[in-house]
Amino acid sequence: MLVGRAAELRALAAAVTRPPAVVLLEGEAGIGKTRLLTELLRLPEVAARRPLVGYCQPMREPFPYGVVLEALREAGDQLATAELSPVTGVLRPYLPELAAFLPDPPEAADSRSERHRMFRAVRELLEVLGPALLVVEDLHWSDDGSRQLLRFLTADLPPGLSLLLTYRREELPGGITLGRAFRPAPGTASEVIELTPFDAEGVRRLTTAILGESEVSPDFAALLHERTAGIPFVVEETLRTLRGAEGAVHSDGATAKRLLDNAEVPALLREAMLERLSGLPIPARRLAHAAAVLGMPAPREMLAEVAGLLPGRADEALLRLLDTQVLRESGNCRYGFRHTLAQQAVYRTLAGPDRQLLHQRAAAALATAEPPPLVRLAEHSRRGGDQAAWLRYGEAAADRAAEVGDPSTATGLLKELLTDAVLADADVDRLAVKLSRVAVLGVAQQHEVIEVLAGLLTDHRLAPGSRGQVRLNLGLLLIRQEGGQESGRSEIETAIHELGQRDPLALRGMSALAQPFIGTTPLAEHLRWMSKVDNLIADVTDPAVLLTLIASNGPSRLHIGDPGAWELLARLPVRTEDRAEQQQLARAHCNIGDACAWTGHLRRAENHLRTGIRLAHECGASYLVSIASATQMHLNWLTGDWDSVSDRARRLAEEYRELRPVADELSLVLGSLAVAKGEWDRAARCFADSGIGRAENAVTPVALAAHGGLIRTLLAKEDLAGAASAADDGLRLLRRKGVWSWAGELVPPAVIAYCAVGRADAAAALLAEFAEAIDGRDTPMADAALAEARGVVEAQRGNPAKAAEFLTEARAGYAALPAPYYAALVGVRLLELSAAPDGELAALAEEFTALGATRDAARCRHLLRASGVVAPSRRGRRGYGNELSPRERDVARLVAGGSTNREIAEVLFLSRRTVEQHVANVLRKLDLHSRAELRNSEFVG
Repeated sequence: MLVGRAAELRALAAAVTRPPAVVLLEGEAGIGKTRLLTELLRLPEVAARRPLVGYCQPMREPFPYGVVLEALREAGDQLATAELSPVTGVLRPYLPELAAFLPDPPEAADSRSERHRMFRAVRELLEVLGPALLVVEDLHWSDDGSRQLLRFLTADLPPGLSLLLTYRREELPGGITLGRAFRPAPGTASEVIELTPFDAEGVRRLTTAILGESEVSPDFAALLHERTAGIPFVVEETLRTLRGAEGAVHSDGATAKRLLDNAEVPALLREAMLERLSGLPIPARRLAHAAAVLGMPAPREMLAEVAGLLPGRADEALLRLLDTQVLRESGNCRYGFRHTLAQQAVYRTLAGPDRQLLHQRAAAALATAEPPPLVRLAEHSRRGGDQAAWLRYGEAAADRAAEVGDPSTATGLLKELLTDAVLADADVDRLAVKLSRVAVLGVAQQHEVIEVLAGLLTDHRLAPGSRGQVRLNLGLLLIRQEGGQESGRSEIETAIHELGQRDPLALRGMSALAQPFIGTTPLAEHLRWMSKVDNLIADVTDPAVLLTLIASNGPSRLHIGDPGAWELLARLPVRTEDRAEQQQLARAHCNIGDACAWTGHLRRAENHLRTGIRLAHECGASYLVSIASATQMHLNWLTGDWDSVSDRARRLAEEYRELRPVADELSLVLGSLAVAKGEWDRAARCFADSGIGRAENAVTPVALAAHGGLIRTLLAKEDLAGAASAADDGLRLLRRKGVWSWAGELVPPAVIAYCAVGRADAAAALLAEFAEAIDGRDTPMADAALAEARGVVEAQRGNPAKAAEFLTEARAGYAALPAPYYAALVGVRLLELSAAPDGELAALAEEFTALGATRDAARCRHLLRASGVVAPSRRGRRGYGNELSPRERDVARLVAGGSTNREIAEVLFLSRRTVEQHVANVLRKLDLHSRAELRNSEFVG
């Protein structure tokens, strides 16, 4: 009987029977996900949808797409009459069970095309199957390739397909369901169902169902709940150990406590499992031990081989284990424990020598498999004490993982070998270089890898040339970390000397030092390195080295507005077949996109980012994807594509919180959005997180833009002295760095602040300095900003005609980028300068509303009211009933963010009394009793 999950079962059934749908079922180990899934698949309406089930395994092999292909193996009888396109033939080598139904494989293609064909083929097969339910169990153990394929499917699910993913949130890489934030396609339903532990009443009902008792005392249920934390599996295992204790469930508190204290409770799960095994024959126990060592469902032949049992005795032992529910059949004649906790409990009962022998047998049994499961072979060899085999399989598994674009697995394997294995000098030398290379491409285990690499630099076994490579990659890792930029530059400079300036890797180090966007190192120092790299580029003949240098130096010159950068970037190839070169080509496009976003070539930025992200996905360069994701959020902010940016940026910031270049830029985006919405406190927190207080280790253009955002925040709050002080701070950093092409988001608010406090001379001097710095530079954003700032100064001087001329130029410049929010801000300033037609002001109010700039829209309506014109209602007048009106949603969002009624009134240009009425309506409509409840509800508007 399914207990306590009726609501979740109904929700699951409703979700998966309304395709296309992506349904996420999450919960910790032992919470009952598999049990609920089993019940779901028994429902007639779900069984009619042709469920296809794949199981991820804890010892992940670098074999992309494995779990999805496993699910498809059972679909043969449904394809007999299907008409399949030639592209599905690419699946034939991977699905021999379906070979009779699939077309011949198409001609071989390069890795990128093959990957795309594979994804298309899987999607078509799922579409042909008609109404179908694809289930992936234990997604937290999936390989990177499977996650990429699932992301591809979620972007465009076949109309009749529902996708159900089960996972443990705490074991997901980065805590993200599919490896990075994703958003279901329009028209695709999305549902997240979380299974939580039972409360005391739920434990009582579960106990009643398991034991068949009519009454269970509340005291016993409360104590059992306390001991088991309400996790159904642990409750069940505890109750198994209590069978025979007559009357236990009816006892009072004292008796129940005594009984539970003396029982094999979940805290001693290993002993409980030992008790269950102790009543079984020796062959059954040996088979259970073999299953615990293998760690995943295995065929009976393999279980027998590892246990050292003859086939007949092994079959008898397996039946006993199935009868006693120690093991279960998991499909395809494979047998394993019902739960990982049970497997771990049995494993921990094994004595060291027995455990070692079983791992040696497991390695021998798996060694004949084709293809060899390298990750599992490495783990069994390690635990079996075979150092040579561990090195052989571990290194091969890492190489394979890196080859198929799974740097996190490769990093973990190499790090483990270098820290725990007994290695010869040559092995340390080789593995250290591999670890440093693969770590630069990934985002996993960064701090641990940095610690290992730093330790290796003092290891005498590292050859001088290898030490230079390791130090270089360590430097590249350090500059991504909190507080690591300056130390990273130092390591890179040392590595260049160790490698020799003509070494290709040293050239890469030089190009990294030439990149100007980190810290407060003056532009002159970066230019020195840029010139060195430019001189060396002319002599480079190796295509891979040349591509690496251009991928760094070209975007670096774009960042400073060098018009000649495009000529250098024109030398980039359109495509390349070499994987290492593809990584550099992906890096080039991502870097170009970033530079274009900061200098104002926003349409070009979008094109290059799209290409860079695609290439990075194809070659497994996850770090590039993370960097490009932050750039994309920044670009969306600039171009006015604000839909869901806030939620996506928050998710990405959490995912990449340890990668400062990524996290800082995302904080800038969140702060900029907060300013536009009037959330002053949130904006200030976000800008503080963007690096303005740690300039030496910040991403400089991010810090400069954050200073500009902080100035706008203080101006909106009418803290004019604070705004001028913030302008001084930002300009101090700008002048120290010397890259004025990044000043577009700083100079206009700085000039406004200076004019507001009567520092007209400082504003004029800043304009002259700015104009001279960007003269002859290719900087569309800075050009528009200069025109805006000139308009502000002319207005301050009492020259409205000249001011309007400059502001009109600025508005056109921003619109051409396109940066619609900045264009609209200049539009308001233009209308304030003249007798503004009411229609234009109303149109600007609607433009701000469409963007999501709540505060600016409210300001426009306030100006309309001040002019005696009744402000038009947003989207027309209508009754909202129990739904929140647009204004009420604005108020609710500000209350949820912690704003007081006075602050809300200032942001939305309303009276305090009107705000009070809106707050009362919000609480009534949301069925809440206080502002505190609204804040705790995480309302996002």
